[in-house]
Amino acid sequence: MKITIYGWRIRGKLKAQGTIDYGYADTNMSSYEEDHLVPLELGGHPTDPANLWPEPYYGSPTAYTKDGVETKLKNAICKGTITLASPRNAIKTNWTTALQVTGIG
Repeated sequence: MKITIYGWRIRGKLKAQGTIDYGYADTNMSSYEEDHLVPLELGGHPTDPANLWPEPYYGSPTAYTKDGVETKLKNAICKGTITLASPRNAIKTNWTTALQVTGIG
């Protein structure tokens, strides 16, 4: 009996399609993390394909860079510095400017 696990099977297909959709020249799946555009800690949908994208581990910025942005935004929310709506919208619009847009960075 084959069990289809969303986190592996479907997300793997989404990542493969995403590398095509985003026009990435490198189609090696290990070069990317299938990541949530709006992270779960900011209320992003865990399984909506529209909230998933292949985030590169190489270049600038990288998946690791976005992880740092997510953490700073989450910490600011927890401290009460900003509300949830502002960083959620900022990261969805352009995660590379989310810290500046929200006044965190």
